[in-house]
Amino acid sequence: MLNIFTFFSHPMPFAERFRLIKQAGFDGVSLWWGDDDTDQDHELQPDLARAAGLAIENVHMPFFGSNNLWNDSPMGEFVLRQHLQCIDDCAVHGIPAMVMHAVFGGVLPLINELGITRFWAIANHAEKRGINVAVENLRETNLHAAYVLEHIDAPRLGLCYDSGHWHACKDKSPQFDFLTRFGHRLMALHLHDNHGENDDHMLPFNGTINWSTDMRNVANTGRIAVPTTLEFNVDYEGLSPEEHLAEAYTRLKKLEMLRAC
Repeated sequence: MLNIFTFFSHPMPFAERFRLIKQAGFDGVSLWWGDDDTDQDHELQPDLARAAGLAIENVHMPFFGSNNLWNDSPMGEFVLRQHLQCIDDCAVHGIPAMVMHAVFGGVLPLINELGITRFWAIANHAEKRGINVAVENLRETNLHAAYVLEHIDAPRLGLCYDSGHWHACKDKSPQFDFLTRFGHRLMALHLHDNHGENDDHMLPFNGTINWSTDMRNVANTGRIAVPTTLEFNVDYEGLSPEEHLAEAYTRLKKLEMLRAC
């Protein structure tokens, strides 16, 4: 399947967005499960996407408060409840997976047992509801994500591999080679490009990622059922939404071919 993250730079109502995504040839979408400035509540997205003929691969949980999962505070409990509720929402709406961050920016919390206990609660709730939870590798740090995946071997908890985050990561070492260490638990892909410095979310082949190598590494995980999914939000280049999506689809088809080699 060739999928795309819902927000592809051009702001517009969801119904029109989904119509154009389907028109460009994509099979499915990944949704953002948070409030935004469009004209519909996020919980209306699943019906609108399916009405346009699109499958829903997963929802991306808002990550702004992720650091609190590691903190002994009321906010930590609140953020945990948000994640558990998102899993429930996935079950209600027939969405198979949720993508989340282990941390996000700012002053990062220390890895601790409370955080692991909360991730176990997320993993156990996901198992109960039959929903996959994919923890994403990040650009700033991967200590927390690696620790979670290393210490919680739960059937419904796995990896969301983000190509752009890995390419711009300052800690490119075997310790954080997620596809080698956790590829057998791959549950989602976020494919986008950059020049190795910033998290630019460019279209593939506009940056410096070696896509032949990257997609070979994805293929080597053996997780062939995981859709090839694009997550970009820049590179307007004067293109209309229709032209932009057509180009994005062409690039993603190239990645799919490289993955199949």
